[in-house]
Amino acid sequence: PETIRKTVEKVAESVDTLSKNRIGALIVIERKTKIADIVRTGIAIDSEISAELLVNIFVPNTPLHDGAVVLRENRIMAAGCFLPLTQNQDLMQELGTRHRAALGMSETSDAVVVVVSEETGKISIALEGSLTRNLTVESLVRALLKILIPDSEKKESRKILLWRGKNS
Repeated sequence: PETIRKTVEKVAESVDTLSKNRIGALIVIERKTKIADIVRTGIAIDSEISAELLVNIFVPNTPLHDGAVVLRENRIMAAGCFLPLTQNQDLMQELGTRHRAALGMSETSDAVVVVVSEETGKISIALEGSLTRNLTVESLVRALLKILIPDSEKKESRKILLWRGKNS
């Protein structure tokens, strides 16, 4: 869980900067379903995650800014990745390609996809084919931790803390 928390913090820090500057972004966080086919559509990076690198990738008019970044186990695997677009015809017209790609990815895998709108700076999460919009950075952190840290791991870490607390 500690590695996941650090990843979430770095993603949140980058999303905060991207959102405030209205820089569009698509950040795919791989879970159980491996998405090597998506990683192969982009440029391999295989780097530790840093908020600065994530922000830099999405700077407009740079080679990688239009695609998605794929994160796997606390690493940036690739950038400039192509995601499948949702086939859902009932989406609001205001949702652009970035949101359609996030939904498409969440329909074809268990990945969680963070979206920053270029037009509004608004933050959304796509998960299991549905989109949660208008998140704050704080609600993004809460949602990602809830999604990425299974209940069993939360209980284990709580037990350890309680146990340590009684013996100190």
